[in-house]
Amino acid sequence: MGKNNEKENANVRHLPEHGPVDETGKEVLLSVNHVDITFGKGDNKVEAVKDASFKIYKGETFSLVGESGSGKTTIGRAVIRVNPCAAGDIEYKGVKISGKIPKSLDREVIRNIQMIFQDPAASLNERATVDYIISEGLYNFHLYKDEKDRVAKVEHMIEEVGLLPEHLTRYPHEFSGGQRQRIGVARAMVMEPELVVADEPISALDVSIRAQVLNLLKKFQREKGTSYLFIAHDLSIVRFISDHIGVIYKGVIVEVAEAEELFDYPMHPYTKSLISAIPIPDPKLEKNKQLMTYDPSVHDYSTDKPELVDIGHEHFVYGNKKEIEEYRAIREKGEKVKSITILSDEEVAARNAALEAKAAGGDVIERGEAELSSGEYIIDSPVHDTGNKLYAVLSFFLPIIGIIAAMLFKKFNYIRNYKACRSGAIAGFVFYVAIIVIFVFFLILAVI
Repeated sequence: MGKNNEKENANVRHLPEHGPVDETGKEVLLSVNHVDITFGKGDNKVEAVKDASFKIYKGETFSLVGESGSGKTTIGRAVIRVNPCAAGDIEYKGVKISGKIPKSLDREVIRNIQMIFQDPAASLNERATVDYIISEGLYNFHLYKDEKDRVAKVEHMIEEVGLLPEHLTRYPHEFSGGQRQRIGVARAMVMEPELVVADEPISALDVSIRAQVLNLLKKFQREKGTSYLFIAHDLSIVRFISDHIGVIYKGVIVEVAEAEELFDYPMHPYTKSLISAIPIPDPKLEKNKQLMTYDPSVHDYSTDKPELVDIGHEHFVYGNKKEIEEYRAIREKGEKVKSITILSDEEVAARNAALEAKAAGGDVIERGEAELSSGEYIIDSPVHDTGNKLYAVLSFFLPIIGIIAAMLFKKFNYIRNYKACRSGAIAGFVFYVAIIVIFVFFLILAVI
């Protein structure tokens, strides 16, 4: 059956008018199914996204939230077919759009799925005027009746994002970062796409303009039924604009639920830590708030492997069988889960005293061998952990020094450098031992 579906998808050259309807009765616009995304090969291979699955319904906003480096943008770029999937597939209106697809289908995907990039400076052509940048999609797909209609569409859109028609003759370098981001928003929205991948579209904007851009995105959603994959690192931003929220940690989606469901019943410890980090407007309460820090070591996945499971109420949580049972029991009670704790002044004083004592004692947190074997060290590696081949070459000629260097690199979590020194030193030892064996062999022959 699976092979038949693959053959059918291979022959699909155009998108259907509507996507499939799931058991909830809603039209599924985009479906991400068990997607893995990797970069590099061999020792340099990085699993950026692991077994990611979620759905985006027609006319709704799905927000993907997590810290920097968690894989949010990687998934967004896979949706627009920039990043290839190592496993799994992505379907748009029930048609597979990941991997190799016909040119006509690829063109329709480009027309229907637009992206607002995180870095406006890198995503805008510095040699093109703002008028051409916004009009490029209109030109490519001829989405205008005549020149007058094109100009009207571009001027209307530039005003919608808070800029002026006279800005159309200027170049991107003449604008601030926030203004460039607004140009990026205008470029995507002028195409009137069905799905927009918004990669932190308001992170570069002034506070005064953020609400304006969010209102603009919601306006398109109301008037044209636009759907959004909204990528952010701050849960407070997405709470009131999202229909569903997915929380991602180091490439793994750990929780997916409706917006209010997620805030009322956060189950995964990482989700709770993100909610606890949301600022409280009252300065005294914010000062006395106890931040929850997520510690991955609380999970024991050595034998009972985790997976993303529905615990009821369309609430998916990542965990092993034991954890899922606990989450289900908590959810079935129907009591809201407390994720923010406000300490008394006495408790705050005691906490600060304990932190000062710890700092004075010079405590050093060391990473255990278990963490090194968990596969998570790549994302946590220091900036200069490059695994330069020069380390391997030097360790080959000086293997003893190479082994010492490898031990030091490992101690401070420079894992790529550690592997380079280790491989070079081992090769060096083998080479020198072989030379010694050959020398002794010929010496024995000479004596005989």
